[in-house]
Amino acid sequence: MTDPTAKTPSRRRQRFPDISTRAWEHPADRSALVALRKLTGFDDVLRKLAGLVSERSIRLMFLATAVKTSERQFPELYDMVRDAAYVLDLEQVPDLYVTQDPTVNAYCIGIDTPIIVITSGLIELLDEEELRSVIGHEVGHAMSGHAVYRTMLMILTNIATRVAWVPLGNLAIMAIVTALKEWFRKAELSSDRAGLLAGQDVQASMRALMKLAGGHNLAELNVDAFLEQAEEYDKAGDLRDGVLKLLQLLPQSHPFAVVRVAQLKKWAESDEYRSILAGAYPRRTDDPDTSVGEQWKAAADHYTTSVKESKDPLMGLIRDVAGGAATVGGKLRDTFADTFTGGSRGGSATREDGRTDRGERTDG
Repeated sequence: MTDPTAKTPSRRRQRFPDISTRAWEHPADRSALVALRKLTGFDDVLRKLAGLVSERSIRLMFLATAVKTSERQFPELYDMVRDAAYVLDLEQVPDLYVTQDPTVNAYCIGIDTPIIVITSGLIELLDEEELRSVIGHEVGHAMSGHAVYRTMLMILTNIATRVAWVPLGNLAIMAIVTALKEWFRKAELSSDRAGLLAGQDVQASMRALMKLAGGHNLAELNVDAFLEQAEEYDKAGDLRDGVLKLLQLLPQSHPFAVVRVAQLKKWAESDEYRSILAGAYPRRTDDPDTSVGEQWKAAADHYTTSVKESKDPLMGLIRDVAGGAATVGGKLRDTFADTFTGGSRGGSATREDGRTDRGERTDG
């Protein structure tokens, strides 16, 4: 670990003394973390489970195969991670490693002493301020303890797979994995916010996410157009498209790039973000007094609001179900009927004898 007081940040930014990770954590992420932190003896259990993974071995591997940043190696990156720790008031600065890998990636690993790893592909893709947001993102992971809880939960999941032979065991495990990935996705949104607080340049943060989707040619890219694409994705298609989007999302550990950009812009324009910049934010000294119930309520309120505001046809159906609409069955029937009969979209109808008006059989 590096002494964060050895050098001031390279560019003046608002600093947040004693800031709690609750300030940037997504409501669904925050509620889960607060509940875990409240469990008596949880940390002791976690350390024992973590013993199944050799953190020392991981650290030695990166010392042997990657480049550890310092004042003499990747000095600008070295300053960036110290800058992010200074702004977010993290006393112990994570070591930052650069690994030769054309894949664009960055991650935070480790439990007792988290380390950050970024690939050479990421460095080549992003400019200085974009890199600053990504490094701030990973510092956010370290501060929120995401690496710790991910490690624990993945170990528990691996243990659970050993009893998959139990009746309905596979369904239970799939439910656990699906729930974990939903939390992972919200944890990524949390750390996007931490990256914005660290860099305090919303355009750079959004550009970084856009480049993850479209590459490095910034002259051919436009953030406003990408945000319009996000809106198009949200409202695109009919109920079938809504189902497809959901099925595509469920296996993912990260939200889709257009969703991340839209969510980050929305948060950057919120009263919550402005209050943090003004110095009105949750303090970590108050973390022990945080109510689990209040955090769960905040998470539930978030999901309710998301459904209400979404333009996705599937979310519209969910609103109808929640409102007791009597036409839900009809909507489903009308929307999916042409999938099996051709309907108006196919230009042909199906007769009782199994033939279309064109005389073609439709039974396969």
